[in-house]
Amino acid sequence: MNTDIPLIECTSNRFKKDGIKILSIDDLKNRDKSERYERPHRLDFYMFVFYTEGKSKHLVDFNWHDINRNTLVYLTPGQINAFSFDNESKGFVIIFTKDYLKKQLSRIPKDAMICLFTPHLFRSAFYIPEKSNTESYIQLLFNEYNTDEPDTNNDHIVDSLYVIIFSKIEQLKTLNALYPKETDKLDTFLEFLHILETDFSKSRNADYYAKKLNITYQQLNLICKEIVNSSAKQFIDVFIITEAKRKLVNSNIKSSELAFSMGFEESTNFIKYFKKNTRLTPNQFKKRYSE
Repeated sequence: MNTDIPLIECTSNRFKKDGIKILSIDDLKNRDKSERYERPHRLDFYMFVFYTEGKSKHLVDFNWHDINRNTLVYLTPGQINAFSFDNESKGFVIIFTKDYLKKQLSRIPKDAMICLFTPHLFRSAFYIPEKSNTESYIQLLFNEYNTDEPDTNNDHIVDSLYVIIFSKIEQLKTLNALYPKETDKLDTFLEFLHILETDFSKSRNADYYAKKLNITYQQLNLICKEIVNSSAKQFIDVFIITEAKRKLVNSNIKSSELAFSMGFEESTNFIKYFKKNTRLTPNQFKKRYSE
């Protein structure tokens, strides 16, 4: 049996307009069940899901989030996603490609781009206050995108509404951010994250990353505690386990090969490390998401 979690890709035939698509949750619920939207799948695009009605759950990177009215879920390429709709679930799904986002960068504050799409800084699901009028803008985007009589300005209108929605979401997330507003600390953390993304198979030791950053372990630990409410070592472990989970469910890779790719010389050490952090062996975890 193939236990892979499928990759949902953005192909040109999925888009009415270049690089962006918006559909209703009703549209998604009524689609071909073979597309497995309610089973875990991996994304190669960015996605906002805004729920306007219903109570349900939404899976992001193996964590289930409670969904209520005015909940927004955002995802980045590579993350694991699954819907769990109830009969009352309604709302909108906005998907957009990396290339589309790049085209809008000149109209989006750089800090917004960095913060919004750094999942480690925020919960993946959060409440959108009604007074923000975000739902109205998303409804307008849906109407403009799906109009049967587009004029020459339609693409510009869609792009402008997207930027407004993006900016509103960033503003709401920033207002509720737990990390300190000191730019130097956030910049150091983001640099740490960048090094971790490239070097995690080389070292799981916080001292290694502190030296790369030219700061002390104590300084790195303090920054991590202030920004993500965990020690540097705890953050490294969570990052590595998430990467391991993604690889584990997205291929038929053997434990020995996975262990080596994660920087472990012995598969037994990797299994112990994985079980310590998840209470499951790699095979038990994979079986859970293949059923």
